[in-house]
Amino acid sequence: MVADMSKDAPEAPEQLLAQATAARATTPGTRFDHQLLRNWGYAIFAAAGSSQAEAVIVTDHLVNANLKGHDSHGVVRIPKYLDWVRKKELLANQHVRTVTSKGSILVLDGGFGYGQVIGQEAMKLVIERTREHGFCAAAIRNSGHLGRIGEWPEQLARAGLTSVHFVNTSGYGILVAPHGGSDRRLSANPVAAGCPGPGGNPYILDIATSAVAEGKIQVARNQGSLLEPGLIMDGQGEPTNDPERFYADPVGSIFPMASHKGSGISFFCEILAGSLSGGQSSHPNNPTAWRLVNNMMTICFDPAVFSEFDFAGDVQRLAEWVKGSPARVPGIEVLLPGELETRTELDRRENGIFIDTQTHRQLLEAATSWGLQIPSELAL
Repeated sequence: MVADMSKDAPEAPEQLLAQATAARATTPGTRFDHQLLRNWGYAIFAAAGSSQAEAVIVTDHLVNANLKGHDSHGVVRIPKYLDWVRKKELLANQHVRTVTSKGSILVLDGGFGYGQVIGQEAMKLVIERTREHGFCAAAIRNSGHLGRIGEWPEQLARAGLTSVHFVNTSGYGILVAPHGGSDRRLSANPVAAGCPGPGGNPYILDIATSAVAEGKIQVARNQGSLLEPGLIMDGQGEPTNDPERFYADPVGSIFPMASHKGSGISFFCEILAGSLSGGQSSHPNNPTAWRLVNNMMTICFDPAVFSEFDFAGDVQRLAEWVKGSPARVPGIEVLLPGELETRTELDRRENGIFIDTQTHRQLLEAATSWGLQIPSELAL
């Protein structure tokens, strides 16, 4: 464990600064070494019924998300996962099952298992099929929460492949109002893409089609902080920056990213990931609407088959051209997709991962609820 500390709260916009400061000047918490968090996660998931192999896969995915700065998809998810396991909405020790296999086309079923396991196994099949045919379209249905979607193009990029991924969510994941609407009809429906990059660091795009991921609202709530304006609305359809109003009764909704653009992309995520896979879209008659289910369409390309030119060299020339744009604001550089995550990981591996006190407490409660004793280095 790295030294105990308090982290300055992110500032709200100027017009909300006084309100935000009154609510929270600092966020108390602790920085943990990533390996300590991994060991803790391994024990928690094993206690909840996962095999040791599954516990390692799920935990490593979550901690890696924290390392890359995606705290909304990191260990903050553990208490919710365990709650779903207890309710049998998420099933331990499931493996991907092939439903359809026709040349470069795969349809896979996750059996409502941990998405980190289902996703990893599915990507291995995608790699094999892409190397055989030069291309693969794989529809994955009925997976548990797939975690940080950027993990999947990263796995393919490390194999020398280029890919794009579309995800939809049914059940609990319906959180987003369509453009012009005032209640929940869609999910965050992320889109991710990746290709190999220099030095083993791939170029990775990983974005939600919502204005913010729900996990980030949860993190802000745990930290007692306000959100930026324009991200969420309350249950009356009125814009707010208070996470508590989002979770109140009636529940609020998330705005779509970039207004009609994000809403339109999200609509097609529903079709590509949900309708085509057989996992279905987010309509209320979906038979899995009582649990959180992810579906994903992965489209993968082998550059060696598609391009007779120097693919890697052309990508690098593009990267250099884009990076070379003069800064519009002094001190602000152009960052390529995945570059910020790479820098954040280097910092957090050295300096630890910050866990706010509320999330820390929730993790302890989740662990003790499965009969674990808390070691002294993890105690509050």
